[in-house]
Amino acid sequence: MSRPRYKRIVLKLSGEVLSGGRSVISPDIVNKLTDEIIEIHSYGIDVGIVIGGGNIVRGEEAVERLGIERTQADYMGMLATVINSLAVQSALEKKGVFTRVMTAIPMANVAESYIRRRAIRHLEKGRIVIFSCGTGNPYFSTDTAAALRAIEINADIVMKGTKVDGVFNGDPVKNKDAVLLHKVSYLQFIRNGYRALDTTAVSLCMENNLPIAVFNLYKKDNMKNIIMGKDVGTIIDSGGNNE
Repeated sequence: MSRPRYKRIVLKLSGEVLSGGRSVISPDIVNKLTDEIIEIHSYGIDVGIVIGGGNIVRGEEAVERLGIERTQADYMGMLATVINSLAVQSALEKKGVFTRVMTAIPMANVAESYIRRRAIRHLEKGRIVIFSCGTGNPYFSTDTAAALRAIEINADIVMKGTKVDGVFNGDPVKNKDAVLLHKVSYLQFIRNGYRALDTTAVSLCMENNLPIAVFNLYKKDNMKNIIMGKDVGTIIDSGGNNE
């Protein structure tokens, strides 16, 4: 087997990915997902994970549908990420992998508070670290949290798992002629208004020259293939292509 291209990654998962669109948290999806994470981890790769909370509560929707004040709604969303993180932690540890959940909002009875040096030490000891509560601040997405944590722990790449194959030049759900872009520069992504992830996260990665991979999480071995440097999904970096 070829050597992995990356030594340390941050995997970004949406809450909706865990639900599979059928339940709040799908045991089948969590089981398959954790199997793939464990396989990657077995290659000697340090794995950090950031999970969203949209399968439970999404801040923007809580504002629109329930009339909840935006800051309060965002904190509700952060708490939802902890529920998802504990579910993934439980699944990983049942399979014999040591993990730590670290929260940006202190809740000592549930998980460790996020401390950068401690997170790096956990990774060095072979533990998978799950970062929850986003950045700990309202108005920032968990995409941005993934970029921030990746930069802080010196990760080699942010891997954004989605329901589609990568970044398209249009909405692939609405437009069957939309083309998958295998390489996109940070500036191309921002200027063209692509929506695969938050532009604040992309800007943060651009400032720190941190590449992003956007890929279909539901396709088996996609994570592994990206780790091994194969042409899967979309890579967002300083290079890009000629659209």
